[in-house]
Amino acid sequence: QVQLVESGGGLVQPGGSLRLSCAASGSIGGINLWGWYRQAPGKQREWIAYRTSSGSDAYADSVKGRFTISRDDAKSTMYLQMNSIKLADTAVYVCSVDHMTLARRFWGQGTHVTVSS
Repeated sequence: QVQLVESGGGLVQPGGSLRLSCAASGSIGGINLWGWYRQAPGKQREWIAYRTSSGSDAYADSVKGRFTISRDDAKSTMYLQMNSIKLADTAVYVCSVDHMTLARRFWGQGTHVTVSS
């Protein structure tokens, strides 16, 4: 009932910047939290950031001070601004939303970020 599509991934050099997008469609009225996760090669999925509908956000230590979440309510889109990118940031980045009225968490398919020197 909620579809999420990530975009903006690609190849980036260490120290560079990238902005990922997560566009939601469907029953979007009940979304109360937007989040970003990533899964690096050979590693478990890692939570990295979230933003609530009231404007609060939180970040994992691994990205704090470098990544920033923002939202465009008119476009039903969340962004992840990635600055000072490191080699360890190489991963598939996936967005999710928590839907309050449906009591479900929905996931996108992911967008790949490759950091190469």
